[in-house]
Amino acid sequence: MDHHTCACCQRRPVLKSMALLLTLPGLTLSQAQARDGVDVGGNSVFTKLVSAETIESSATQQYTQMLQQASAKNALGGKDHPQVKRLRAIARQIIPHAVGWNPRAKDWRWEVNLIGSKQINAFCMPGGKIAFYSGILDQLKLTDDEIATVMGHEVAHALREHARERMGKNAATGIGAGLLSQVLGLGQVGQTITNYGAQLLTLQFSRSDESEADLVGMELAARASFDPRAGVTLWQKMAAASKGAPPQWLSTHPSGTTRIADIEANLPKVMPLFTRAHQAPG
Repeated sequence: MDHHTCACCQRRPVLKSMALLLTLPGLTLSQAQARDGVDVGGNSVFTKLVSAETIESSATQQYTQMLQQASAKNALGGKDHPQVKRLRAIARQIIPHAVGWNPRAKDWRWEVNLIGSKQINAFCMPGGKIAFYSGILDQLKLTDDEIATVMGHEVAHALREHARERMGKNAATGIGAGLLSQVLGLGQVGQTITNYGAQLLTLQFSRSDESEADLVGMELAARASFDPRAGVTLWQKMAAASKGAPPQWLSTHPSGTTRIADIEANLPKVMPLFTRAHQAPG
């Protein structure tokens, strides 16, 4: 135990120095944060340690494989499936507002697909690869506003580059003391990232990542003319569907009651955006 503690203590100053070094070039807030809406600060400095292109390319490969596997099982929703049309229509309203949070989003090749599965789940991989499982739509009987809340949340993970941040931290810890000499060149980090590429579909985000995605997601939904108050009913439905789930302190996800409280606390920041979008002509 002492040996491991010592190793962590040796890494900590390296990570602190790296954070200071990487914070200097980019202190400006995004347009969305500088104007109005929620305030969650800038993207993590750890995202700068890994190549966005590498992660997005890996995500595209994994997403394609997942769709092929679903298709082989006749579990991939076709373009004429009513729920596929519904999901894609909602996405078309949300995606234009993504660039305010991450300029890379305007060049992403966005995809939205439906996978036939009883899982109550959805995700958006780096690069804008969105998937919903039919279970979340069927079992929770989601309204369009609630779907937009889920989609906004998942898109927020991609825009805030939570997967890239996680992998950056993993790479930084693995590289250790040699990190600062590599930080500008990215050579060794670029190689390290390939070790984490396979984790994209199973990556577990931290509680703070989840809370951040809730807030950014509700803003995206509001700007897209979907009622952000749907976050409250969504988590009420989620709580009812997940009876017997582990309590908050045993889970990386904040509890439903905590999420609802956070959403309600931030509604005054996003309701004006929803009202403005909802009243806009066309």
